[in-house]
Amino acid sequence: MSYADRLARFETGAGFIAALDQSGGSTPGALARYGIPESAYGTDEEMFDLIHAARTRVITSPAFTREHILATILFQGTVDRQIAGRGVADYVWRVKGILPILKIDKGLEEESDGVRLMKPIPGLEDTLAAALDKGVFGTKERSVIREANPVGIARVVDQQFALAERVVAAGLMPIVEPENDINAPDKAATEDLLREQLLTHLDDLGDRKVALKLTIPTVDGLWGDLIAHPNVARVVALSGGYTRAEANERLARNPGLIASFSRALLEGLTVDQADADFDRMLGESIVSIYAASMAGSSGMSGLRGAA
Repeated sequence: MSYADRLARFETGAGFIAALDQSGGSTPGALARYGIPESAYGTDEEMFDLIHAARTRVITSPAFTREHILATILFQGTVDRQIAGRGVADYVWRVKGILPILKIDKGLEEESDGVRLMKPIPGLEDTLAAALDKGVFGTKERSVIREANPVGIARVVDQQFALAERVVAAGLMPIVEPENDINAPDKAATEDLLREQLLTHLDDLGDRKVALKLTIPTVDGLWGDLIAHPNVARVVALSGGYTRAEANERLARNPGLIASFSRALLEGLTVDQADADFDRMLGESIVSIYAASMAGSSGMSGLRGAA
């Protein structure tokens, strides 16, 4: 399938994005929620072996299918490994029919001007070329907004779009992720400022397209102009620390917005569950997130038609 065909699938296909991209810093927490304490491993290599086994269990589950899942975001260490004798990106796409997306950011700088920018990404062009060769469709890159500081938010969006241009030039779809902290006391104000900055940068893209990964907004429908923008392939929502039930409820109130959930997707799954129980619980989670995404997406064609 060509890039154009995969892009069409990404832009218009039913489903949501499963985020399985916990990096080194967030892996201990993800393992703890899965029922594996830090005392169970002594080295980073052992830790990454354990998280890969957990991700493999999710990806190979009969509940994890293209019927409900449009794409999945993967950590670099996952893409470099195999499932059933295939590269993970190849397995996800060729066996599961799900678009593979690579997390490329290397973590966050210390907070300044109320935001945390991305750290430098050394060897980016080589990473992008290797990802393309492995069948990866797109990338995801995260920064964080914690205060309604216009200077800081402008810096975040400038950095995100500069990186997105390099990703597009490499032949991949960038998912721009300027996350609004759900615990920020002025969250609604940060979202208003972010929306203005995003619209300005989108208008300068020419014929290029990006995707956006944003926090579910405080004001329902706030991202409507972004969803309708001709330079936006898709707008997806991170759960941001909300429980699955609350994230689904908020998501369903936002037409055109689909999920890109991580913690909310995996909520309740543990290493000691029997496979049948694990698959049932994962399936229930997937169906609930899919339903919330499609409830919100019922107005997407109308939104895009208004662009």
